[in-house]
Amino acid sequence: MKKQILLAAIAAVFSIVSVSAQPQGGQRKTIEERVKDIDDKLVDFKLDKDKAGKVDDALTAYFKGQQKMMEDMRAAGGQPDRDAIKASRQKLADERDAKLKLVFTDDQYKKWKDEIEPSTRSQRGGGQQPPQQQ
Repeated sequence: MKKQILLAAIAAVFSIVSVSAQPQGGQRKTIEERVKDIDDKLVDFKLDKDKAGKVDDALTAYFKGQQKMMEDMRAAGGQPDRDAIKASRQKLADERDAKLKLVFTDDQYKKWKDEIEPSTRSQRGGGQQPPQQQ
């Protein structure tokens, strides 16, 4: 009986610790925090102050554009038009990438597109489900 109580207590403590270690929902990073996270990934680029400032400006404009788009969508109410959102996001990304191309070398831009940019996207579940096996 003592072993069962001890195991139950350990399981309860483990559950509480693992739940409290999870990030709290609804607490999105600020634009400045998001830019800082990307700056940390660009350390290998060894950008001078001027170039780093231009990168930060491009990223800040991109994130502010995304934020405004989402606010406008929420204010409109109703069902959002997914195609319009996708087109707006693509336009913002194209504008950001055009600015970054002026700052990065070809190799840096390739690394940005292949490694860094994909890691900045939201990692939500969803998307297509794997096919069901029968």
